[in-house]
Amino acid sequence: MMQAKHKTGLIFFPAFDWAISETHPEREERLLYTQDQVLEEGVLDIDGIIEFKASMVDIKDVQRIHFCAPDEQSVMTESHFISAGGAKTIAQAIMNKKIERGFALVRPPGHHAMRIVHGGRGFCNVNNEAIMVEYLRAEHNIDRVAIIDTDCHHGDGTQDIYWHDPDTLYISLHQDGRTLYPGSGFPEELGGPSAAGTTLNVPLPPYTSEEGFLHVIKELVLPVLEEFKPDIIVNSAGQDNHFTDPLTNMHFSAQGYADLTRLLKPDIAVLEGGYSIEGALPYVNVGIILAMAGVDYSKVTEPGYDHEKLRQSPQITKQIQNTCDTVMSNWKARQLIQNRLRANKKFVKRRRNIFYDTDGFNESQNETLKICNECSGVLNIDSSSDIGHHILAVHIPRKACRACREQGFEWYDSANEKNFDMVILQDRVNDRYLVKKKQ
Repeated sequence: MMQAKHKTGLIFFPAFDWAISETHPEREERLLYTQDQVLEEGVLDIDGIIEFKASMVDIKDVQRIHFCAPDEQSVMTESHFISAGGAKTIAQAIMNKKIERGFALVRPPGHHAMRIVHGGRGFCNVNNEAIMVEYLRAEHNIDRVAIIDTDCHHGDGTQDIYWHDPDTLYISLHQDGRTLYPGSGFPEELGGPSAAGTTLNVPLPPYTSEEGFLHVIKELVLPVLEEFKPDIIVNSAGQDNHFTDPLTNMHFSAQGYADLTRLLKPDIAVLEGGYSIEGALPYVNVGIILAMAGVDYSKVTEPGYDHEKLRQSPQITKQIQNTCDTVMSNWKARQLIQNRLRANKKFVKRRRNIFYDTDGFNESQNETLKICNECSGVLNIDSSSDIGHHILAVHIPRKACRACREQGFEWYDSANEKNFDMVILQDRVNDRYLVKKKQ
């Protein structure tokens, strides 16, 4: 019997009862073909590859990371609770030493869901990886986390959630936002004043192939990880960089994804996008599973792949090298950048307009961050949406100093709920979530 080098856990959750529409790219067939391929190839017969069943996250798991308006049940279906629960279940299995690594093949996806949630964006309602990470921090004392997002679309939701968190390294490899939704993820997007440099974006030109992706992993991601020294590495494992994906313009292959996984050595992978349901996902997922388990994947090939035909041009190679140089320079200068952003400031404000493309409405945010020399600073966000919800969200980070904790409670206590539908305090120091509603 074939033996896995690394004991690896799998979770499949196709979400039979959830779809944006019957013909939408994000539908249950995304995982059904993969399940069939895994069974046909005998992957679960390999000693050391184990299938688990997803549990559900509870409301408190969601409230550690999100402010949901008007509440969690209004923006989440049962499938969302189970999809996020699949990532949590894999994390629990690793913490309990049942496995060394794990892959949550779940849907709906999550990396476009931001800290505040009024509805669906980019097929995402809540952020599966972030919910899992904050569970690990609250229950298992995990501190430094690296999230490497290899989905073809920039993970603007994960970036937003960890924009002010110096203990979370977020690196995104994605198709250039000038050519693809959500139109963000450029090298100058580095994180907030307390965490600048721990957000790193690597926009890749359309038609990037294996050489480009693996160059970024070898020359940028791995050296940064070595310096950051995370307690755990999470891969947002989107598979829409594949050359057959109907929504994107890249030239990646199943072998390339497996090579990337072998190099990255993620502790946990969580499925994000990928919409070539028959031509890519079954092969890419099998390659990732075998690479995580340390099993030979050299025979995993999808129909129609021609390396020479899909090889990237010398111009693309040069552009990627230049982008990596820029991003590495930003990483090395992160302390100087933080000092410049924080200099002589007590508070920093940010205004944003966010479009919920899946549900078709807009949100307006006014964010205020208290600059602090002792911690990453307390945060409040005045958020209102076209669908009628107006909230004040106050976030006290998990390592907040006493002064920032007091500022957070002052913002919460002094806010007049007559001016808001809800005033919410997310107190991560005490793992509490308090809500005042308009009378």
